[in-house]
Amino acid sequence: MSRVVNRMSNIYESAANTLGLFSSPCLTKVELRVSCKGISDRDALSKPDPCVILKMQSHGQWLEVDRTEVIRTCINPVFSKVYTVDFYFEEVQRLRFEVHDIDSNHLHNGVKDAEFLGGMECTLGQIISQRKLSKSLLKQGNTAGKSSITVIAEELSGNDDYVELIFSARKLDDKDFFSKSDPFLEIFRMNDDGTQQLVHRTEVIMNNLNPMWKSFKVSVNSLCSGDHDRKLKLIVWDWDSNGKHDFIGEFTSTFVEMRGAMDGRQVQWECINHKYKLKKKSYKNSGIVILNLCKIHKMHSFLDYIMGGCQIQFTVAIDFTASNGDPRNSCSLHYIHPYQPNEYLKALVAVGEICQDYDSDKMFPAFGFGARIPPDFKVSHDFAINFNEDNPECAGIQGVVEAYQKCLPKIQLYGPTNIAPIIQKVAISASEEMHTKEATQYFILLILTDGVITDMADTRDAIVHASHLPMSVIIVGVGNADFSDMQMLDGDDGILRSPKGEPVLRDIVQFVPFRNFKHASPAALAKSVLAEVPNQVVDYYNGKAIPPKCLSDYESCQTVGP
Repeated sequence: MSRVVNRMSNIYESAANTLGLFSSPCLTKVELRVSCKGISDRDALSKPDPCVILKMQSHGQWLEVDRTEVIRTCINPVFSKVYTVDFYFEEVQRLRFEVHDIDSNHLHNGVKDAEFLGGMECTLGQIISQRKLSKSLLKQGNTAGKSSITVIAEELSGNDDYVELIFSARKLDDKDFFSKSDPFLEIFRMNDDGTQQLVHRTEVIMNNLNPMWKSFKVSVNSLCSGDHDRKLKLIVWDWDSNGKHDFIGEFTSTFVEMRGAMDGRQVQWECINHKYKLKKKSYKNSGIVILNLCKIHKMHSFLDYIMGGCQIQFTVAIDFTASNGDPRNSCSLHYIHPYQPNEYLKALVAVGEICQDYDSDKMFPAFGFGARIPPDFKVSHDFAINFNEDNPECAGIQGVVEAYQKCLPKIQLYGPTNIAPIIQKVAISASEEMHTKEATQYFILLILTDGVITDMADTRDAIVHASHLPMSVIIVGVGNADFSDMQMLDGDDGILRSPKGEPVLRDIVQFVPFRNFKHASPAALAKSVLAEVPNQVVDYYNGKAIPPKCLSDYESCQTVGP
């Protein structure tokens, strides 16, 4: 059995080194925290509702990495959202921070209807070398205004665990004349240099002196930098629409003290307004804040799940629409050259050879879409390219290649380009895995296509549904078509939503144009295509609180998890 485990480890290491999954000595994770000063919009009579979008340059394009929360009516926002990024010492990683005024009426429209308030470009290395980088925000035309942005970098420690907290309060002071206070809670970490760092800001509970705030999760590193005795300051405010929030009270604590709320117990503190305490002899407190839940979650890694026996179920879907050109013509994207593989084959082999190392039986379902197929030559958008609907699996990536080559002369390229049916087909299998509540199988669908999809609404709906499943969708654009719609599926312009407005639960789509890698190695394409998969696997199982399985049913092992 040890030989099996060692072989699994060797297989993983070989593929992971190709993808850069292992942390080399030159790779570390850093957290970036953002704040702004003096931002304003065109309307001098109102304050903006700012949000900061972080973008990273990749192959000449700016791709969205993450975005902060929106802070209402604020010109000096301190965002509680933390960006977590990989830092490669040997690479120049170009970042762009864009500040937008997100009107409450346009929350669901990404940034298309938002006003651009300014931006700042720098490298990740510049932020890390200075630890705290402040620059003026540049507006359209690169004109500098009076507003500025500050980014603080902090290296993540080896502790990737996170803590789930639920706070409530009772009998808070009433700060409003005609209604009750609208309280929210802020948590600050006290740093060694005497400064304080915002860790989390709760939502506002309107008109309530006995609020129960929603549960939230923060990394242990963010909360206390791994020092469980580090002092934490918690402040309760009464929210005001003009941004001038009224102070209710504060108190200090530590993570050690908060851990007293584990196992169903509660921890509570008096919320103190020190000005009132000095003025009023009869003053007791401005309310009681209660920690109802403190739960520590173990953050498992991609390696934990793979070594625990989780299999990657790899499915291929190939575009056979007429826009590819007649396969008998050398100009066709499907032309089979005797010595030079076409772009479909290059993409298939580059990605498939990585994924097959994580699939024990090396049998891969392979489908086609957009073609008329025998015997009646009706259009199909999810047919097995081996023409065996009961068993669409091919033996290894080479088996998929052979089935693809044999399939071409038998079908008639047609259209339209509909990909929702194949996403739905794989989602059915993934939904069966979801009900097992074990980290057994994770599904990756590789879609190779040459053009703009024609069922965008259905595709968005299918992706939103699939985001709840153990599943990822990789789309490789073949040829020189306009792939701008694909960027929307990738979530580059904000959170992808279904036609009914339902957002994706998590980002599961990665789109890569093959033309960006025409002169690069297959490993470079595979690295770009599969870069997000490890995090997507981890996000799904950790989000479901599903720990890795044991390496073997025949060997004893210790299950680590919540």
